[in-house]
Amino acid sequence: MEKPSVLTYEDLKKLTEESGKPYDMEKIERAYEMARNAHQDQRRLSGELYISHPIAVACLVVNLGLDTDSVIAALLHDVVEDTGLSLDTLRQNFGADVVLLVDGVTKLGKIKFSSMEEQQAENLRKMLMAMSKDVRVMLVKLCDRLHNMRTGDAWPEQKRRDKALETMEVYAPIAHRLGISSIKEELEDRSLQYLDPVGYEEIRSYLAKNGSAEQFIAGIVERIREHLAQNGMEKCFIKKRIKSVYGIYRKMYMQNRTFEEIYDVYAVRIILDTVSECYNALGVIHDMYHPIPSRFKDYISTPKPNMYQSLHTTVLGHEGIPFEVQIRTWEMDQTAEYGVAAHWKYKAGVTSDNKQLDDRVAWVRQLLESQRESDDAGDLLREIKSELLPEEVFAFTPKGDVINLPTGATAIDFAYAIHSAVGNRMIGAKANGRIVPIDHKVVTGEIIEIITGPKDKGPSRDWLNIVTTSEAKNKIRNWFKKERKEENIAEGKAALEKEMRRNLITVPEDKYDEFMTEIAHRMRLNTVEEMYAALGYGGIQLSRLMIRVKDEYSKLVRENTPTTVFKVPLKKHKSSEGVLVEGMDDCLVKFAKCCNPLPGDDIIGFVTRGFGVSIHKRDCPNVRMGLEGEDAPRWVRAHWAEGVKESFKSSLEISAIDRDGLMADVAGLIAEMHLPCYAISARQLSDGRATMSLTVGVNNTEHLNTVIARLKKIRSVTSIIRV
Repeated sequence: MEKPSVLTYEDLKKLTEESGKPYDMEKIERAYEMARNAHQDQRRLSGELYISHPIAVACLVVNLGLDTDSVIAALLHDVVEDTGLSLDTLRQNFGADVVLLVDGVTKLGKIKFSSMEEQQAENLRKMLMAMSKDVRVMLVKLCDRLHNMRTGDAWPEQKRRDKALETMEVYAPIAHRLGISSIKEELEDRSLQYLDPVGYEEIRSYLAKNGSAEQFIAGIVERIREHLAQNGMEKCFIKKRIKSVYGIYRKMYMQNRTFEEIYDVYAVRIILDTVSECYNALGVIHDMYHPIPSRFKDYISTPKPNMYQSLHTTVLGHEGIPFEVQIRTWEMDQTAEYGVAAHWKYKAGVTSDNKQLDDRVAWVRQLLESQRESDDAGDLLREIKSELLPEEVFAFTPKGDVINLPTGATAIDFAYAIHSAVGNRMIGAKANGRIVPIDHKVVTGEIIEIITGPKDKGPSRDWLNIVTTSEAKNKIRNWFKKERKEENIAEGKAALEKEMRRNLITVPEDKYDEFMTEIAHRMRLNTVEEMYAALGYGGIQLSRLMIRVKDEYSKLVRENTPTTVFKVPLKKHKSSEGVLVEGMDDCLVKFAKCCNPLPGDDIIGFVTRGFGVSIHKRDCPNVRMGLEGEDAPRWVRAHWAEGVKESFKSSLEISAIDRDGLMADVAGLIAEMHLPCYAISARQLSDGRATMSLTVGVNNTEHLNTVIARLKKIRSVTSIIRV
């Protein structure tokens, strides 16, 4: 994709004039002057003056048709985060609405977080909370992210990949949910360009070589226009549409199709005045061409969750080439292109009581409510990714009501989508008249009947591991929270204590209460009982809670570990297996499988009973716990001998976008590097991604880093961690 030209304030003024909207230019100019003075000589990584970025974001906001306050917020969106200006200064100059928008897109830069994932989640939570009050917050943020992705070539490679992955998993789905297809498709394409540049260029070359299809579609357009005119629809507007690069990529690499097997690369879009004309036009199209069975979708009678409406049908041309036809009204087309922004672009703004707009962002409030009591940084990101999946299924109740659900949703999700009382009383389900398991995955077109039990029937805790929608999870948790408080406390306490025993975490009795209270406070809960209860009803994930427990336990161990735990005098001895153990000559050495140490790692030895010395990494959790126990004197100093040549096993976990031939590429590279391979396995994930486990032989940490760097260059690989 081409890099955009640098825009100036004159370009912004010209855009506002051409829009025909009543912008307050005096107020916008004051905002521009404030932003320019605040950013002064700041420059972007590309070398351009920083003010060029806010101007470009403001231009995108104008293109969406947003109002004066949104343009001002776009110009000032970075001043609080990157300069000395405060929100109070903005409030005095531009009012509360601008402050809400600017604060909504400002990161939590002054707060220290325990991980990048936690920081990302909290920034997103803050933005979604502001968005639930005013959707313009997210519209400005999407414009900000779009311009950053357009100019992302200046970022370091790892930052490009991180930003692209975040955009693909969070911001593009949000743009889709808000119905802004133009921004959604460009965000996906530019993310793909950074995540898989080879795949991206392959598809671009396919499209460039397929020039004859352009002529084919042009001929189709003229033929359709002529037939519609003959049937009284002379005022129709027809245009060609080419599927986005990422849209083609998903079908080629995730559904294992060839370019020729994708029927909707090229499409014809017909725009008419009324809904009745749309259905009449559908009849004309099906009379002209042979429709492909199962390729017709009526999104007019059954809109998508983002309010997208259109008729879709795939037909065979006279040349035997399939193509898609989309039929919609002008209002539907505006909604499809601009989503919630169409309220500003084509209307005189919106009022706070606009029910349709309120319904469009109801999912945000629902998502935040389900996360309100969770301190799990990853929870919000996981919920966003599952809730905003672009694919959805449409099923029917026996009365004919349509229920929209994300792909992969179960019969339990369906029950809770009808009503919480239906879900709580559910004891079984039927699909098209036949009994199905309650974890049955709903398929588009099915008639789902929920079988209910008595009124005091409640959900099962196991359902939290089955359902996929945040709505269902939230309703199940609320039931247990209200109805089973004592049971929750007992369940949560038992689960935590069992997991602590499994991880060999033993806290002295005299420090146990203080230890648990500190954990509860770190989870933002007032008492230990609240923590147990939240764990019991599913408000906190045990795996995430254990991270806090292990951190606190490590701190407790350090505070109570004697400063001198080594009883052996420091002197060098003969190397055994490439390791020098202080105080021992040619002793039997084995490498601990819990941490798989490599030359270059800081190591320590443990004198076993009859099996020599077990070598661990110094930061291994078993070391931290062992140094506190009664066997502390058996830990001895150890270090690597110079010039170690042995091969050591190291395990890696590879995450990637799933595609055909991925495992073969990894195995081929391992063979090319002449590495011994002890194990390799892979599995598909439900979100179109794949994970691969690999155990290879390497010489040291430097050698391992070289292997990881080579593996990261394989197409579609997104991350690699040493296990």
